[in-house]
Amino acid sequence: MSTSLSPLLAPLLSSSAMRGVCDDATALQHMLDFEKALARAEAACGVIPERAVDPIARACKASSFELAAFAQAATRAGNLAIPLVKALTAEVAKSDTEAARYVHWGATSQDVIDTAAMLTLRAGVDALLWDLDRAIEGFAKLARKHRHTPVVARTWLQHALPMPFGLKLAEYAAALHRSRLRLKRVRAEMLALQFGGASIHRDRIADAAAALAIVAGSCGKIARDVSLLMQTDVGEAFEPSSEGRGGSSTMPHKRNPVASATALAASTMAPNLAATIFAAQVQEHERSAGPWHAEWPTLPTLMLVTSGGLAAIVDLAEGLEVDAARMRANLDATGGLIMAEAIAFALADKIGKSEAHHLVEAMSRKALAEKKHLRDVLAEDPRVTSLLSPEKIAALLEPMTYQGTSQALIDRLLASLNKQ
Repeated sequence: MSTSLSPLLAPLLSSSAMRGVCDDATALQHMLDFEKALARAEAACGVIPERAVDPIARACKASSFELAAFAQAATRAGNLAIPLVKALTAEVAKSDTEAARYVHWGATSQDVIDTAAMLTLRAGVDALLWDLDRAIEGFAKLARKHRHTPVVARTWLQHALPMPFGLKLAEYAAALHRSRLRLKRVRAEMLALQFGGASIHRDRIADAAAALAIVAGSCGKIARDVSLLMQTDVGEAFEPSSEGRGGSSTMPHKRNPVASATALAASTMAPNLAATIFAAQVQEHERSAGPWHAEWPTLPTLMLVTSGGLAAIVDLAEGLEVDAARMRANLDATGGLIMAEAIAFALADKIGKSEAHHLVEAMSRKALAEKKHLRDVLAEDPRVTSLLSPEKIAALLEPMTYQGTSQALIDRLLASLNKQ
């Protein structure tokens, strides 16, 4: 169950809680928990003697075993369960040789390894749900605060239309909430006990991997937005600042998007890790040689990087700094052109959509060529002034008069967060 994250890089790319979940000693304890529960269940059913349970249970402590020895033995045995059962049997025999006969009774290696993976996944999902709750609450709070803060909506990285910044934030909260629902479903339906002998399909693990990768992807999308909003030339929203955070080794003025970078790294790694899990579904008959083994390091690594991306997003949700004045200045940067569609639709009522579109398009090109505000170009053209008064034009050029159903969408998105 060891992962590909080194001790040096793990704190950068994963949460503290998930590192505890995916720790090798914890994974080993999950395997021992299986053996302990197996003995108790079998004794309850009369399969093994009741007196064998306590000696087995007392021996099922990860601290009693040497991880490095298991790692070496696993390379020869083909998995960790075989040397574990051998070592556990020897440990039980120290106090009760008769009880040692019933260690791992009727189980197979896959039972131990797969069930331990499910226990790890369950704990990992719980850790992610905790952070998802924080991130969703943070973005919902920001959405309410900024539901009337105008900002540029951008398509193809260019100015498109005005929008309330609260809508963007509410969309973040709603996307994360959908991931919360997916993970809750995984926890309720996909974490099955493996105890049916040496055969099992892998779609449950693939389902969990997909949910994890979607969490990472949603975090990456938010991080991408924030890193772009933090650009010097944009300067509309910023990660929380503190001493030594986001600095440069040579440039004292830098304020780099370090949390966003972590989330973006996770969203870059997660799809490929999930793809490995998907590929591992194609296993031979009742137990595979190879694809099953590929799951062992991949699933916990996917859990780790997903947790790191989400932890970074929690940081943003709870500390995002918003510059509403800069947002307004950027709305005005194109000299009213961002409101060209509003003008076109107002004229369309009078001269038809196609003619209005061509007219405003020509006015927009003229404003750009002559470096004039769109308002001044419109005021000079009798085709426009004969149809729209100066007061009407001024009102149409105000960004927050042209937000469509944005406020209703904010309400709808925030209401969706109550869905369980």
